[in-house]
Amino acid sequence: MASDVQFAKMNGLGNEIIVADMRGSSARVSPAAAVALNADPATKFDQIIAIHDPKTPGTDNYVEILNSDGSRAQACGNGMRCVVQALAAETGQTLFTFETVAGILSAQEHADGTISVDMGVPRFEWDRIPLAEEFADTRAIELQVGPIDAPVLHSPSVASMGNPHAIFWVDRDVWTYDLDRFGPLLENHPIFPERANISIAQVVSRDALIMRTWERGAGLTRACGSAACAAAVSAARTGRTDRIVKVTQPGGTLTVEWRGNDHVVMTGPAEWEFSGTFDPATGSWARDAAVVA
Repeated sequence: MASDVQFAKMNGLGNEIIVADMRGSSARVSPAAAVALNADPATKFDQIIAIHDPKTPGTDNYVEILNSDGSRAQACGNGMRCVVQALAAETGQTLFTFETVAGILSAQEHADGTISVDMGVPRFEWDRIPLAEEFADTRAIELQVGPIDAPVLHSPSVASMGNPHAIFWVDRDVWTYDLDRFGPLLENHPIFPERANISIAQVVSRDALIMRTWERGAGLTRACGSAACAAAVSAARTGRTDRIVKVTQPGGTLTVEWRGNDHVVMTGPAEWEFSGTFDPATGSWARDAAVVA
């Protein structure tokens, strides 16, 4: 039976995150625990970021990511910022190297409290995203919502930031689109064998875009860091923007830079809400007592 472990309830631009401290434990957060925690309004979340002991020399920690439906994810940029803030507050360290199922990533907390995460190299090859069929050019693939002669959304750019993304480019306000209706249909479209994160993005200048995301395994979210990165690189790749972009989501704005070495660096804030303990097998939890100054 798993012992209770510490957790912090945090958010990255409103992307609701639980940071679970699994260091020193051989247990993993179970899908059942994730579903139970998400069912409680106090601990409802978009992703759980579980911090484990390192597996690879030269890394600080191995990190496992779970969605609110209990499925496991490959990437969560907003969640990684929360991890950095939590570990920096504990250790005083500001530079970190993490290992995830998608690979190695580095992160840094800055003096102003913002956090940069190197999200790695984007993948545009159809079989690396992956897609179910071959597309020579993933800057725009054949996929649409609505009537053939008057689609509501069409021809998304697709990319992987360790997880699959589709970005539909629109000319009008992103809030005028019924993403909560289209999102689950597109997430589970047969073209995406591993499902996909679905975003609607409006470019407003060479260095700014506005977007909303239906997150794979989580639904509508106030922010999605990997989606912001996928949209930024896809916007630059299609000539819509330059390579440093302010990406505004419902929860706030991130800065995304697609560097000359092909790495994508995302910078933004993280916020602590409260801490507690939980059972990683069942999801039963208790809030830590408030500290009175």
